[in-house]
Amino acid sequence: MRYSHVRIEAFGYDLPERVVTSESLEERLAPVYQKVHRSSGALQLMTGIRERRVWEEGTPPSLPSTRAAEKAIASSGIDKNDIECLLHTSVSRDFLEPATATVVHHALGLPSTATVFDISNACLGFVNGMVTLANMIELGQIKAGVIAACEEGTRLADVTIEELLEDEDITRGKLRSGFASLTMGSGAVSVVMAHSSISKSTHRLLGGVVRTASQHNDLCRVDGDTCFYDPNGFPSLHTDSEGILMNGVSLAKETWVRFQREMGWKANDVDRVFTHQVSAVHQAMFFEALELDRSKGFSTVEYLGNTGSVALPMSVAIGSESGRLQCGQKAAMMAAGSGLNCVMLGLEW
Repeated sequence: MRYSHVRIEAFGYDLPERVVTSESLEERLAPVYQKVHRSSGALQLMTGIRERRVWEEGTPPSLPSTRAAEKAIASSGIDKNDIECLLHTSVSRDFLEPATATVVHHALGLPSTATVFDISNACLGFVNGMVTLANMIELGQIKAGVIAACEEGTRLADVTIEELLEDEDITRGKLRSGFASLTMGSGAVSVVMAHSSISKSTHRLLGGVVRTASQHNDLCRVDGDTCFYDPNGFPSLHTDSEGILMNGVSLAKETWVRFQREMGWKANDVDRVFTHQVSAVHQAMFFEALELDRSKGFSTVEYLGNTGSVALPMSVAIGSESGRLQCGQKAAMMAAGSGLNCVMLGLEW
């Protein structure tokens, strides 16, 4: 897929103030560590994550999503009356029905003529939203739109810790399997995209590719559906971390070859590489497998943890804000998610 008229106007993001360290999670798991004869520090050693942030109790996903969207719209300079689509794209949502996008739309005061709906696809939701919005813009269906998302990782970590503490037959393998849930953090991000005819930005979304390896859809699953107000709590996440890593890297290699062909780029043409932030170990393997220069990467996982669908766009937002992504540079956004799915997008900033 290629785009000629799609511009990225501005990102906005919102982070919780409360910080939870890997050390504090391990303190809660001290009885488990003693049973399996594991030393503290294993979580940070295996993931590279020293801390993550979590929302205050009672914060619905729509609230940080709205704050992030307000920031993106204000930075974009696009009039709210010109926004013709709003997508909410995270796994975390206020309810199963209606779409959380309706709550954010109302809170933002966007026009009643705007198309409004949710997209949820594990860690790929936000990038799927960018492709959906870009298609609408390129086809001339809308002039401008906004995507917002918020992930909340606290409940998943709490459920995992409870399960590990209650498991009378706990093993090192079970503990290691639970680490995937303990990497999760929280955050919210938004982006405004527009047609070149009304754009106030030079940031171009040029195109990208999509690849799927759905035979691996069983490697990461949540037991049941849920929402923020679910009185029965959060279901468990079961992850084959090694299977996800090995098969995900394989899919990424295939996607990377197709991406370079589609964009007409070689590896040396890419100035910045932004990836989904799972763990420091995952990123190292990813860059090595794709034979990419790690100095071109930008990592937030060490202090934000794995924030799911918002991890990749939030790293782009923070990277551009900090000057790591500069005007005229070419950048690749590389997203991967359980399913398995992979999307790579090419930007010219």
